Amino acid sequence: MSKKALTLTIVANMTSNYGEGLGNISSVQKIFRNGKTYATRSRESLKNAIMVQSGMYDDLQTSVDGATQKLVAADLNATNCRALEGGYMNTTGTTFKRNSSFYLTDAIACDDFVNETRFHNNLYLASNFAKNNNLNIQTDAGKSGLMPYQYEFDKTMKIYSITVDLDMIGKDENFETPEADSKEKADRVISILDAVENLNLIVKGNLDNAEPLFVVGGLVDRKTHYFENVVKVKEDKLLITEDLKDRIKNGCNVALLEGGNFKNEVEIKNELTPISVAKFFEDLRKQVNTYYGV
Repeated sequence: MSKKALTLTIVANMTSNYGEGLGNISSVQKIFRNGKTYATRSRESLKNAIMVQSGMYDDLQTSVDGATQKLVAADLNATNCRALEGGYMNTTGTTFKRNSSFYLTDAIACDDFVNETRFHNNLYLASNFAKNNNLNIQTDAGKSGLMPYQYEFDKTMKIYSITVDLDMIGKDENFETPEADSKEKADRVISILDAVENLNLIVKGNLDNAEPLFVVGGLVDRKTHYFENVVKVKEDKLLITEDLKDRIKNGCNVALLEGGNFKNEVEIKNELTPISVAKFFEDLRKQVNTYYGV
């Protein structure tokens, strides 16, 4: 059966992104399931980070016409503009819509949320202003701009999946333009893989390494998150089930970043015989090139 999609499910140690704020208090995004609360990083946040870090947004053009949106035209569409590979809807004149050729799930924490609040202030900046304006930082705190703030902090193992529709890459049915050539299609998919392998996130001004600790997947014949329901982690232990092993045998591979990230690292090695993360992505890039005949 022919391969139609590239799918990966990844366990990474990453921070959550932030949702609603109240005054000077920021709260991480969360979901509620099975009677418990779990911190998350949204699929939109992940997708934006991947598009930026892959270089796919390097040729992004935007327009503002009632709404800020990606610029799309007969001579600027997904066949010749990588930034539009992630999908678009443009309502300037005739409305054009194209779905993304790759899909992500939210990155959801493996264990339920435990609140860790961090407290900060801008004392140095306020002191500098007070000094230069002959103010007393203690008696003139308001005039000096002194402002304490706090935010919830969460950096935990999270699981997310990404699936690329290989048939859709480099095509745009909204316009009668030739689709991208095979080399360009392969390069686009590989650039996404490069970003996932080395993913990092900027959170509250800090650099957050979100590289894969465990990853499973490959080229499959189903356009779905094939491993989404069989990769589970509980208390830093990967659950090794027969369903997970059966799906790996279906032409897929598994990789582990060694270093004690999982408490059952020895069991993972014995049961799943993983390769290194670097080797996993190297092999996957070769498979993508082969798929497109490059």
